[in-house]
Amino acid sequence: MSATARPLVVLGSGGAAREVAQLLRACPDAASVPVAVAGFLDDDPARAGTAVDGVPVLGPTGEAADHAARGALLLACVGKPGAPASRQRLVDRLGLPDEVWATVVHPLASVSPDSTVGAGSVLHAGVVLTAAVTVGRHVYLMPHVVLTHDDDVGDAATSGAGVRLAGGVSVGAAAYLGSGALVREHRRIGAGAVVGMGSVVLRDVPPGQTWAGNPARPLTPSPAALLEASL
Repeated sequence: MSATARPLVVLGSGGAAREVAQLLRACPDAASVPVAVAGFLDDDPARAGTAVDGVPVLGPTGEAADHAARGALLLACVGKPGAPASRQRLVDRLGLPDEVWATVVHPLASVSPDSTVGAGSVLHAGVVLTAAVTVGRHVYLMPHVVLTHDDDVGDAATSGAGVRLAGGVSVGAAAYLGSGALVREHRRIGAGAVVGMGSVVLRDVPPGQTWAGNPARPLTPSPAALLEASL
């Protein structure tokens, strides 16, 4: 570890956590300050004391505050379509200040000067924020996500690789957009909603619903949605 690098502990040891660990091992200056990945925290007891991709699993996520007290930065990298709010729940449970959360922007990402990225967020290679884009805290943007002018992405939202948002789109907290999803301008994706891979979103997606297809529709339509479709 460089004398100037701070240790960084990644919460989770699944796919997203492994990807960000590899990003930081290749590009240690991608974080808000130079870091060296010290290990993972994972609540699966079977992983305690093991190593994932050569990175040790140090213990459960409940030890995050202890690592922060010893000077480590943290990064929450949990979450999947079946549990889109799990990252937000973890961060809320820990209750730690923004100062302990690293922010990671790959050197091959493009962030306009008038765009903002919140604490604890991760922008992988090829991510583009074109103009006046707001990215909240603990947001995870996979490679080649494009957010265009005036998009607003809420805390702990996730966008899979190749997601494209047209201008003025609002994505609610803890929403999950699957790889390759396209969203029309000025649409709203509600908090905790899930949009399937490759979907084309032409209408607002209500909070907590799962939509998929081209054009995207609710996977389990509500009675109101069925009535609307019949009119």
